[in-house]
Amino acid sequence: MVEERIASIEERNVRVQMDKAWETSITRRAVISVMTYLTVGIFMTVNNFLHPWVTAIVPVFGYLLSTLSLPWIKQYWLSRQKPL
Repeated sequence: MVEERIASIEERNVRVQMDKAWETSITRRAVISVMTYLTVGIFMTVNNFLHPWVTAIVPVFGYLLSTLSLPWIKQYWLSRQKPL
């Protein structure tokens, strides 16, 4: 019984570690960036924006910038929190 609970906790820990690795991976950022670029580019093309595929890069840069700055902000925020 105890061994089963320990094994269950260890399996959960592996899943949590893999989820965290995915959340911070370059692959995830690249996929989201490409999807954002295509979505915005198509939207702008359909709605006759001037230079839609050049302009569509702006939200991608915004997203990438936010992924670079958020870890620092998160660390600052965590340092200011009281433990539960």
